[in-house]
Amino acid sequence: MTDPQVALAMLGVFILFVFLGFPIAFTLMAMGIGVGYYAFFEPNRMWRAYNRLTEDAGTWEQISNYVGGFFNNRVFDLLVNQTYTVMSNEVLTAIPLFLFMGYIVERANIVDKLFDTLNIAAKNAPGSMGVAALITCALFATATGIVGAVVTLMGLLALPAMLKARYSPSFASGIICAGGTLGIMIPPSILLIVYAAASNVSIVRLYAGALLPGLTLVGLYLVYVIGRAILQPSVAPKPSKDEIPDMPAIKVIYLIITSFVPLAVLIFAVLGSILFGLATPTEAASIGALGGMALAVAYRAMTWQRLRESVYLTLRTTAMVCWLFVGSYIFSSVFSYLGGEHVISEFVQGLDLTPLQFLIMAQLIIFLLGWPLEWSEIIIIFVPIFLPLLALFDISPLFFGILVALNLQTSFLTPPMAMSAYYLKGIAPPSVKLTQIFAGCMPFLFCVLIAMVLMYVFPQIVFYLPEVFYGP
Repeated sequence: MTDPQVALAMLGVFILFVFLGFPIAFTLMAMGIGVGYYAFFEPNRMWRAYNRLTEDAGTWEQISNYVGGFFNNRVFDLLVNQTYTVMSNEVLTAIPLFLFMGYIVERANIVDKLFDTLNIAAKNAPGSMGVAALITCALFATATGIVGAVVTLMGLLALPAMLKARYSPSFASGIICAGGTLGIMIPPSILLIVYAAASNVSIVRLYAGALLPGLTLVGLYLVYVIGRAILQPSVAPKPSKDEIPDMPAIKVIYLIITSFVPLAVLIFAVLGSILFGLATPTEAASIGALGGMALAVAYRAMTWQRLRESVYLTLRTTAMVCWLFVGSYIFSSVFSYLGGEHVISEFVQGLDLTPLQFLIMAQLIIFLLGWPLEWSEIIIIFVPIFLPLLALFDISPLFFGILVALNLQTSFLTPPMAMSAYYLKGIAPPSVKLTQIFAGCMPFLFCVLIAMVLMYVFPQIVFYLPEVFYGP
């Protein structure tokens, strides 16, 4: 086999192992080191070590020389260097801090107060409880960025209330599943931090570029929820006075100030300090982590046990992301050294695609990868394969990254591997069927597709804020 054929076989075997359920980070490292040993192997060096051993076989010194010759392969230098590169990456430093902020906020008992307040404030709007649930999901998802936590918590809090208010089970389920995924798109998004580290695109420009598309997607969701409630009132009946009693305006304002405003201020303080250049993402994440702790204390939800849980979950998730980066860097370095990237580039160029056709092909592949894989694995392992091809089609890496972030919303909502649906089914009442949850997610998939089309037709949705804040 030629070196490029070995590289392609390496990629194929890795995909096979993924479907067999092997741990992805360690599979990447094992394959990278194993194939890399072949790629960087120098026979003369091993032969000299073997000769030294056979000249005086049996002495510890000669055995040591032989073993040293075995490990004297550049793939082990690659492993050490790539591990150090990942662990010293300043962009990735923001990940544990944002994660800690999210886990603390999740445990601060903010969401139940926020949902109740928004439900009261929006009671005269069509589909008021759905609107309240969606806005709560958007804020909570933005603050945490943890899809499973948002869907699970909102499923425990909002789904029973919506079912009690005679909402259609599929409609209510779709709102929670779709709203819970918004955190991977809307800044401060951990997905965008990981993409920035993988693509060398400025994280602040990514945050600025993702803001309007994220808000556009929230707007499309709200239009669908309100429009469906108007056109089909049976799926979202108006609440009676017994379910949501009238309340003086001053009390509603007080509830908003004490529940909605603190979390919104925390999010906008973190995001604003990044966009206006007042702090780096890492510094802003530090502010967010401290602000999350302050909120937990203010809501009397800070306990030693919750703090320990937050630290533990933060460390576990951060370690997973960092080892994925280490494995991916080793794997991609060996893949590129053997000529795999060159083969893929030549193949794509031979297809004679237009930029639009390339974007559709790339997004379709990422969409399909979203079924068996998590977003972190897609961003770290597979997106870098497309990055060198962007220059061939004159596509901005920033624009491509925002498209990918939008596309990965669908991976949580698309049957048969819609993780949001499974998160919700795990805590939903037995009367709510998985097929109903899938049916409720489908209209939101079309909203995501509309948002992607709008981005392509009107690219200034992505580029406007980065150009305003940081220039062309």
